[in-house]
Amino acid sequence: MTMKKMLAVLCALLLMISAACAETGPLSGGWTPSADPAVTEELRALFEKGTETLTGAGYNPVAYLGSQVVAGRNHAFLCQMVTAYPGMETEPAYAIVYLYEDLQGNVSILNIADFDIGALCTYGAAE
Repeated sequence: MTMKKMLAVLCALLLMISAACAETGPLSGGWTPSADPAVTEELRALFEKGTETLTGAGYNPVAYLGSQVVAGRNHAFLCQMVTAYPGMETEPAYAIVYLYEDLQGNVSILNIADFDIGALCTYGAAE
């Protein structure tokens, strides 16, 4: 088989796999980025349900990043951290809040990861 024929067969195979994946929706275990980062009323309700027991700090969701199909669904939100104590001034800070929604609709916190914008860009950093 010539190289051109092998490439054509490989491309056809990849197209068939892509089409099959598109028909079945997101694969279990893979994160699907949100097409629209807007935090809808439904997403805000889900977020509030999952974070209602938090103490010490508050989180205001500013963008919905995406979801992951598991035995239920994981969700990722970019949030602005809010001080929980009136009069306590802090620097603006952000975090990614990961929530798990089980098959019965219960929502819990999986993880809260600080979002360090300085760690994302090292341009001009001393080497």
